[in-house]
Amino acid sequence: MRGPSGHRPGPRDCAGGPPGEAGLAPEAALRWTTTAGDSARSLILPAWAGNGYGYGYGYGYGCKIINASLGNHRHGLPRAAGLIVLNDPETAQPVCVMEGGRISALRTAGVSTAAVRAVCGREGIESVVFLGCGRQARVHHELLTSLFPAVGEVLLYDHDTLRAEEFADAVRAAHPQVAVTVVDHAREAVERARLTIAVTTTTKPYVELDWLPAGGIFVNVSLDDAAESLLLGCDRLFVDDWNLVAADEHRLLGALARAGLVSGPGEPAPTGGRAVDTELPDLLCGSIPRPIGEHDRTVVNPFGMGVHDIALASAVYARAIDTGAGITLPR
Repeated sequence: MRGPSGHRPGPRDCAGGPPGEAGLAPEAALRWTTTAGDSARSLILPAWAGNGYGYGYGYGYGCKIINASLGNHRHGLPRAAGLIVLNDPETAQPVCVMEGGRISALRTAGVSTAAVRAVCGREGIESVVFLGCGRQARVHHELLTSLFPAVGEVLLYDHDTLRAEEFADAVRAAHPQVAVTVVDHAREAVERARLTIAVTTTTKPYVELDWLPAGGIFVNVSLDDAAESLLLGCDRLFVDDWNLVAADEHRLLGALARAGLVSGPGEPAPTGGRAVDTELPDLLCGSIPRPIGEHDRTVVNPFGMGVHDIALASAVYARAIDTGAGITLPR
């Protein structure tokens, strides 16, 4: 790790647009099947973050490389891990390589909790379901408890009952006042709670519209849990970036867009389908076509944007430079 170009440029010393802007380039994906028959992939998400996020004094350019294999649990490894590489904005030389799994998990959970708060406010969540009890569930719970103090019930479902019980024990230890229940069936959990966070490894949609209670919020983090009935029939549908969603060839919402059943924000709803209400930036700013009703069933579909990872990683890097943390490598 080293300081970019050996100096601290002002906010307009770096190319990339006026201060405060950010952007991302198309993702690249490498997918394969392991010798054990498990799905594996490596995603590369390039992006840049503007003034205030770029190393604390300019622009941050870089990429997240996040890899995953569905068979990692058999090796005692997390499903996903990766690296974030930040580049010098003047020379394009790599200036920092950092572990990316924690940042990726925090970024994902941060987007989810920000969206939920925009939908219902800070005090609107008293019960939450986690479908899947791995690393993402734990990080989401970590942020949710800090932002929603009214949460008094946590319901957990996972195909691996032992993993669910371990998560339950951790929640009880940290929050003894919260009622924690491991349930046997996903539907039982979803029907009982205001908020459902789906953080699984499934590739087969299964959560139907009639599972979600009136006023329920479904955050489709793992992207394949919500069934067609839920995506097309929910009262409100929000995405982080419609272009990313529509271009995706592996997730259901992208498939529905290509089939002409889902259109983008501001576009006419297709016959027999629906339009996305808006993207998350407008939701967070309150710029939505109509208020969210008390009984509206809402789906948030956060595809994941590398610009958030680069912004967060840039802040970490700036802090590391200021405190002398990390290991400096020879040039």
